[in-house]
Amino acid sequence: KGGGGGGEKVVVPRTFKLLEELEAGEKGTGVNSHHCSLGLADDDDNDDLRYWNGTILGPMQSSYENRIYSLRIEAGEGYPMQPPTVTFITKINLPSCVDGRTGKVDLGKIGVTRGWTPQNSISDVLGAIFHAMARSENRKLPQPEEGTEF
Repeated sequence: KGGGGGGEKVVVPRTFKLLEELEAGEKGTGVNSHHCSLGLADDDDNDDLRYWNGTILGPMQSSYENRIYSLRIEAGEGYPMQPPTVTFITKINLPSCVDGRTGKVDLGKIGVTRGWTPQNSISDVLGAIFHAMARSENRKLPQPEEGTEF
């Protein structure tokens, strides 16, 4: 190709991007590492780094406080050009962005899909969910019994 082109963004290949995120998750160096963690799922069929586990610590002074929420994350073939899909395993009452029947997170409702770029990460998604939990309209929502799952 030609040699010009000023403002071109370099897109990191999917596997390199996911390995970077795995390293940050394992070292706890991600932007949201003080209230979120992530790592690869222990699936036999996960050579392509598609399946992840995430956890979110409930925000302080909220009905989520002192709870650890487990999530299943899928970084599909389109990742990082498209955001991952995220589903709560731990039952949560967060109707502003979580389907109460399935636990699937509607990333559009927390602003993650608007303006998504390949520079965004799974950690960014978990951080956005944490911030949705901390919003004033969600802070005091009654929660399902601790330990229940979707």
